[in-house]
Amino acid sequence: MILISNPASLRISRPYLLHNPTSSFRYYPHLLTANESGNRFAVVATVSRRQISILPFLGVAARPSLAATEFFELPNSGGVKALELRIGSGEVPAAGDEVAIHYYGRLAAKQGWRFDSSYDHKDRFGESIPFVFEIGSNKVIAGIQSAVRSMKVGGIRRVVIPPSQGYQSTSQEPIPPNFFDRQRLFTTIFNPTRLANGEGSTLGTLIFDIELVSLRRR
Repeated sequence: MILISNPASLRISRPYLLHNPTSSFRYYPHLLTANESGNRFAVVATVSRRQISILPFLGVAARPSLAATEFFELPNSGGVKALELRIGSGEVPAAGDEVAIHYYGRLAAKQGWRFDSSYDHKDRFGESIPFVFEIGSNKVIAGIQSAVRSMKVGGIRRVVIPPSQGYQSTSQEPIPPNFFDRQRLFTTIFNPTRLANGEGSTLGTLIFDIELVSLRRR
């Protein structure tokens, strides 16, 4: 591992993502820096390909409730791996609850291309609109269901979702509202030629940063 000892000296014009999200890398909540726009970033280092990567920090201030841990596999999730960025203090969802989340969705292929973010979905007042779904609904990809089920309200989690727990059809949510982003996402994941060449595990792996904003008992 590479520890960046002076993050304040870094000048960042855009966030970067690991080319290989399943490689061993660590999250350091006490090492923060900012770009010219004031956006906060966590410093993450990896020796893979000798690359240092800066990942978006979701604007959360560093404090003891932030958990600096390694990825762990969520029980009964089909291989979904999670990294706790912030442990919430609210309730844990149950089956049938309606939850509201914010997320950044990335594709492991295409150098970590960000295909969608709920923070980009605005209402008429310019406020970000959370993504709302019911726990247990088949309309939402299984990996997000597994991630949110064991979160507490207020928590933030980064998850790596294998293809078997990702998009099994083009009707599953969350779906990018932009037509071209949606087409690019699905033509990458469901590319028949590359799937036939055994690249499915690379094409279909997803990375989501998820914040559990609220829940409502039904």
